[in-house]
Amino acid sequence: MSTIAGVGNGLQAALLLARGRPEGIALLTAREEPVQAVAERSFWAAALCLPAFICLQLIDQSQAGQPPFAAHGFALQLLGYAIGWTGFALVSHGIAAGMGRAAAWPRFIAAWNWCNVVQYLLLVAASLPPLLGLPALIGDTAWLVTSGWALWLEWYATRLALGVTGLQAFGLVALDEAMGVVILAVIQIINGP
Repeated sequence: MSTIAGVGNGLQAALLLARGRPEGIALLTAREEPVQAVAERSFWAAALCLPAFICLQLIDQSQAGQPPFAAHGFALQLLGYAIGWTGFALVSHGIAAGMGRAAAWPRFIAAWNWCNVVQYLLLVAASLPPLLGLPALIGDTAWLVTSGWALWLEWYATRLALGVTGLQAFGLVALDEAMGVVILAVIQIINGP
């Protein structure tokens, strides 16, 4: 399968999962190709999410009153983005093996990668109300709803792709979030006040 077709397939799968449709998982591996190739190609999602990541950084810096793209801080954020993305993939591989689900990990990481595209788009959408001058209640509600949806999507895709219990899926989502918080804290310490 070509890279473009694989990207389209992955995005379609993520959109199905975002709507609570389990056939999104089956779509990831529906074509006759090794699941490992599907997993490898799914890392294109990191490149597709990069514009949304940059957008979120710009919004965050503008709301904090910082100049856009202060070089040192932005470089640290990009480094954190790369470390977080690849770090979770590596850690989750070991955890899946420890749970006896190593064979399902390529399907899981493909689902996780593609669902990140939807999650980033949800976060960008949630960041828009304050920029549009809408009341804080609307902005806070949008952030709460989209954040909840993004977390649910990761949990749902994890549970289906790995074939684990809801509690085990919750543990992986919590690990992903915890890794993000730790990486952000380290970046803030390095970046200074």
